[in-house]
Amino acid sequence: MKSDQVVARARKLSRPYRITQGSTFRLKDFNPDDTGEFTVEDKPRAVSALQSGVEALTKLQDVLYASDRWSVLLIFQAMDAAGKDSSIKHVMSGVNPQGCEVHSFKAPTSEELDHDFMWRCMTRLPQRGRIGIFNRSYYEEVLVVRVHEAILRSQKLPPALVTKRIFKDRCEDIRNIERYLARNGVAICKFYLHVSKKKQKERLLERIEKPEKNWKVSAADAGERAYWDGYMTAYEEAIQRTATGDAPWYVVPADHKWFTRLVVASAVVETIAALDLRYPEVDAAKRKELVRAKRALLGSP
Repeated sequence: MKSDQVVARARKLSRPYRITQGSTFRLKDFNPDDTGEFTVEDKPRAVSALQSGVEALTKLQDVLYASDRWSVLLIFQAMDAAGKDSSIKHVMSGVNPQGCEVHSFKAPTSEELDHDFMWRCMTRLPQRGRIGIFNRSYYEEVLVVRVHEAILRSQKLPPALVTKRIFKDRCEDIRNIERYLARNGVAICKFYLHVSKKKQKERLLERIEKPEKNWKVSAADAGERAYWDGYMTAYEEAIQRTATGDAPWYVVPADHKWFTRLVVASAVVETIAALDLRYPEVDAAKRKELVRAKRALLGSP
């Protein structure tokens, strides 16, 4: 399949799940079990389409790196066991490691708590020409912190600043910062991997039952299920308030990992392709230099 066909295909696959400013969005309208135009029997065809997307992404990353003008920031948010790690692994499998960095954000350290809530993520933004991946991010501050407000009380904020509007204000701050980043050449693509509560339970049980997966699960993961409804409200409002044309969200069905990976790959391909990148052009002086270098090489032993 030609590259322009791959990009057109990627756009078709990812657009139904794209949320931007002004979109009418309700989380209940998105089915975690959705597989788009594919059926479960179509899985081999979807896997083949994913491979085409990975190959296209490999080429796009090469031009991104060479042009050294834009950087790309991919943000992954989800409930536990939704497939963030495996999506990153499979979608980025063909990417040059020199041009890509993954950062996983867990509970803030004491040093991080002595800064504003965006600080630890801002220090890890990708350089021009690179792809940066945030496995969880500053969005935790309007998700887990909203669900567990005891965390907020440990963040050393002046009491007068902890108001009823704090999470709405934080979403506004995030929206403004993402607009600033977009104006400075950072293409942002945000993914919420939308897994059902039933499928999450199956995957957590599998992690407990298979010794090689025990390291992936803790008692806290099961405990968080008691706050499921609170998390769904927090995700819905965060996405509503921060989805823009500069930094869209993709609400990706996550009950079938093969389809999740395909949608994520499609969105990344479309995002980078839209930058209309070109390899740097060589000026006349440089061309003469290359001609001299070629002659020297041809005349050498």
